[in-house]
Amino acid sequence: MAFILTFLGKGGTGRTTCAIAAAKKFAAQGKRVLLVGQDPTPAFGLALGTTVGVDPQEISANFSAVQLQTTTLLERSWEEVKKLEAQYLQSPILKNVFGQELTIFPGLDQLLALNALREFDSRYDVIIYDGAGNQDTLRLLGTPETLSWYIRRFRQVFIDSDLGKTVSMLIQPIAAAIFTNNNFVGDNFAQPTRQANDLLDQGKQAVNDPKRMAAFLVTTEDEAAIASAKYLWGSAQQIGLTVAGVLCNRSSDASAVSEAFQPLPISAIPVQPVNDWQSLIDALPELDHTSEAPRPIAVNVAERKVSLFLPGFDKKQVKLTQYGTEITIEAGDQRRNIDLPAPLRGQPVTGAKFQDGYLIISF
Repeated sequence: MAFILTFLGKGGTGRTTCAIAAAKKFAAQGKRVLLVGQDPTPAFGLALGTTVGVDPQEISANFSAVQLQTTTLLERSWEEVKKLEAQYLQSPILKNVFGQELTIFPGLDQLLALNALREFDSRYDVIIYDGAGNQDTLRLLGTPETLSWYIRRFRQVFIDSDLGKTVSMLIQPIAAAIFTNNNFVGDNFAQPTRQANDLLDQGKQAVNDPKRMAAFLVTTEDEAAIASAKYLWGSAQQIGLTVAGVLCNRSSDASAVSEAFQPLPISAIPVQPVNDWQSLIDALPELDHTSEAPRPIAVNVAERKVSLFLPGFDKKQVKLTQYGTEITIEAGDQRRNIDLPAPLRGQPVTGAKFQDGYLIISF
């Protein structure tokens, strides 16, 4: 399994440059590195100094790169969908629909990119993901949690409804008639969603594990860049992604921004001379030392408390709601449904306070 690293920050702060330098740094340590570019334009190849294709290609020793093209990913994924349909259905209906005919609808590029990262995961030691570096990247990485909630919540709502109870009795005979593999047992809804849920759980665990996935903020001394980075820091916490540090780009002294990002470690990244990557590589911190970074969430069952670290937000921007067993935290334009441990699940919230960037919930 690879360690996945991404960079967050305002456009123009040098995220791609930092991503390339990070890839070179890991490769020099003897690790198999893949740099994944989400930008389909020639800018990605120009930054690397070489043309990059839709399949991983070696740039130098231990260092490969790939430029994601959504149409190519869609064609490949569509063929896999057709194979699955042919495996389970006696009379496939998608065999005459071809991937080359399909167009891209909003959000599909992110889902396909996420699937590509999953497929690359076992082939490399480190994957550097150079995405949009904003809310789009965070929504991409938060997809496993979001989809898992939709499947869990709406599946249960449907099962509990009168329609669900009626239809449930018909699923077994219908499945036996349609599906070649019809070994449905117990919960008639379990088998169709089990494989998807397993993949989503793996994705959630990866995002929430700082040894598997982390992000660094990239900023300059510009006020707007600092504000954007702080906002993305809090938003990353909302999806459970560990932010391990800050890179103050084009700066010889990071003290000007240190107060804004306490307690994160901050590294000053000097201006890169033309074709001189080494000075930039030397300025980078140890990017895989993430265990001491502030964790997004801490659960204390004994004290019946849950603490969420939400830097970049103030009390007025944070909202807590509880519907039945679901606890939802809204911060900025993101919502997070908290998966509580069994002793706290279903317990009513007795109090909440926002203090020093932490939302502390009591049960």
